[in-house]
Amino acid sequence: MHDKRSMSVHVTVVAAALFCAALASAAVRADGPALPNNDGADGVLRVCADPNNMPLSNDKGEGYENRIAAQMASDFGYKLEYTYFPQRMGFVRHTLREKEQGSERYRCDLIIGVPKGYDMTSTTQPYLHSTYAMVVPNKPEFASIRTPDDLLKLPPEQLRKLRFGIFSQTPAVDWLLGHNLIEQAVSYRVQSGDPGEYPGQMIEHDLSAGNVDVVFLWGPIAGYFAKRAGDSVRLVPFAPQPGIRFDYTISMGVRYGEKDWKDKVDQWIGANHDKIDSILATYQVPMLKPIDAPAPGSGAASQ
Repeated sequence: MHDKRSMSVHVTVVAAALFCAALASAAVRADGPALPNNDGADGVLRVCADPNNMPLSNDKGEGYENRIAAQMASDFGYKLEYTYFPQRMGFVRHTLREKEQGSERYRCDLIIGVPKGYDMTSTTQPYLHSTYAMVVPNKPEFASIRTPDDLLKLPPEQLRKLRFGIFSQTPAVDWLLGHNLIEQAVSYRVQSGDPGEYPGQMIEHDLSAGNVDVVFLWGPIAGYFAKRAGDSVRLVPFAPQPGIRFDYTISMGVRYGEKDWKDKVDQWIGANHDKIDSILATYQVPMLKPIDAPAPGSGAASQ
C-alpha cells in the first residue's frame, strides 16, 4: 500500500466518527466540579467550529453545521457567534474548554457535531445517523456498481487494476483487507499540518484527475463532493452490516456539568428533527434510519 501524499481529515465528526471507539477509550473525561450552567441568559449562541471543513462548516457559514446552528439560534431568539479553530488535535481544549482571556466565560458553548458517546464532551441525543460511502466515476465499466459488494463482482482482470483512495485508520482499510485488495490502496494520512487541506480533495482533485479509480469517505463528505462533481460520479453508500462498522450516529457536544444547557439543546433537537433532516438533505448527506433518539419533549439523554 502506498502513502501517496499527506492529506487532512479534520478531527471533527469525521475523524471522531472514524475512531469513535478509540477516542472514547483514550480521551480523558472532564468530570469533576460542576461548571456554571450556560442557559443562554445573555441571548447568544456561541458555537465552536472549524473554519474550513466543508460540508460541515466554514467561516462563511456555508456548512450544514452552520445552518443547523443558525436555525437553533433563530428558534431560541439568540444572536449567533462563532469561535473557529481547526478541528483536529486540541480542538476541544482550545474552544469548548478554554476561557476567554481575563474572563470566566468560555470561548464557546456548543459543538454541533461529535459522535454519540464521545468522551471529550457530554453528548446530546443523536440528530444524524449516516454511513461511509464509495464514490465511483460514471463510466460504462462501473455501470453495474449499485452497492459496495457489486465492486467485487467486476471481472477479476478489471478489479485488479483499480486504485482505491482511502484514509488510513478507517473502515475502508478493513474492508479492502478482508477482500485482499489492500495492495491496490492509495493511502492518505488522516491529519497533516496544513489546515487549508480538506478531505473532499480526494474527489475534487484525485478522482477527477484519474489518480484513483474509486474513493472511500465518510458519507456526509462523500455526498457533498459527489454532488459538486455533478454527473461525473455516483455515491454508493455502505449499508449497516455485521463485522466492519460503517455507520455512526452524530450528536452535539457540551461541557460536562452543564445539565440545564444540555437539556435545552436536547429538547430543541428532539422537537426539530424534520428541520435538521431538511438541511442535511440539501447537502446530499446519506441518512440512515434514526436510532436511540428519544421522542420530542422526553428530556435530555443521560449524562
